[in-house]
Amino acid sequence: MTCPDSIRALDQQDPLKHTRALFELPVETQYLDGNSLGPLPRASRQRLEHVVQQQWGQDLITSWNKHGWIRLSQQVGDKIGTLIGAAPGQVVCCDSTSVNLFKVLSTALQIQAKQGRHRIVSQRDNFPTDLYMVEGLASLLGETRCELVTLDTNQLIDHLDNSVAVLMLTQVNFRTGYCHDMRALTEAAHKAGVLVIWDLAHSAGAMPLSLDEWKVDFAVGCGYKYLNGGPGAPAFVYAASRHHGAHTQPLSGWMGHAKPFEFSPNYTPAPSINQYLCGTPSVLAMSALDAALDVFDGVDLETIRAKSLALSDLFINILQAEECWHEFCLLTPAEHAERGSQVALAHPHGYAITQALIAARCVADFRAPDVIRFGFTPLYLRYEDVWLAAQKLIRIVREQDYLRPEFSKSTAGPVT
Repeated sequence: MTCPDSIRALDQQDPLKHTRALFELPVETQYLDGNSLGPLPRASRQRLEHVVQQQWGQDLITSWNKHGWIRLSQQVGDKIGTLIGAAPGQVVCCDSTSVNLFKVLSTALQIQAKQGRHRIVSQRDNFPTDLYMVEGLASLLGETRCELVTLDTNQLIDHLDNSVAVLMLTQVNFRTGYCHDMRALTEAAHKAGVLVIWDLAHSAGAMPLSLDEWKVDFAVGCGYKYLNGGPGAPAFVYAASRHHGAHTQPLSGWMGHAKPFEFSPNYTPAPSINQYLCGTPSVLAMSALDAALDVFDGVDLETIRAKSLALSDLFINILQAEECWHEFCLLTPAEHAERGSQVALAHPHGYAITQALIAARCVADFRAPDVIRFGFTPLYLRYEDVWLAAQKLIRIVREQDYLRPEFSKSTAGPVT
């Protein structure tokens, strides 16, 4: 397929065209799955080689101080903080998104218990594991101290009464790509005396965020999507400085101690964001993420957001001009303010189409029951990639390639 000159001209004018070279990408493949796993940054490969061969291989235990392993959680946390609008000392990198969510849910409930608030409100189609964590906490504490209430998106604000402790939302919906107005919802919740926890898994690194300015209470997110930290990369947790010290989270591991190397038999939480640390950090994983974050150096998140919207607009516009468009249902909002960095299309044969795309070297992903999800990551995606991906999808649907038996076989895959 020959890409039109008009599309190539967009790539020539792209202010982010230089960042593609920072990644190792498979040849002749359009990778539109960055919202499940970002590709390998070249700097991460180089960092891991150095950490394994020199720091671990030669310097051994001295590397905790000599190479700053002991400070990695805070160092990486502050790097992420710059991407989400958080001043230093309010983000640490550790554990998984779910574990970190458990920590901040527990803290928020503790803060609100004095007011007799115990309900956690979320939307019905929130990412399931976030809801699972609340269910687990309710099982532990009992429903008089923790109760999950799930509502449709348009019902959230009207149900924030004086029994509600926390509004827990994911900014960008993992299935549809719908993007909440974080600032407006946080402000509305605070007016009702409700604390807010945001899951930023599908927005950190993909769009500008201002957690401090918007007075967000807590946030969590993963390191392996738009932050490109690698499969199973450590997650992060944000706690606004106003919540430090007065309350504690229950996973009181030794790294969250005020003086972890005194090895006191009694636990005293650190009076800072460090109390959200728990066990010893995974140095290899943390080092890979630390290096990956350097791809954002000198890059404006407004520029990233503008290109993300332009890429997804191009994709939608190409498809809408085709006869096969009527077979799809566009789940992602047309309004830019309501759109994350993805396009979700529903199709009765969504799974088989996704498999046919992968066979054609265009990597998208599938979400049950019928959603094909395309992630648009501006740091390495070209307009040409988007044009080629659209052409492959059009051909597969027009020629009904997806009806081939091998594309209907179920395989295990990423779920985030």
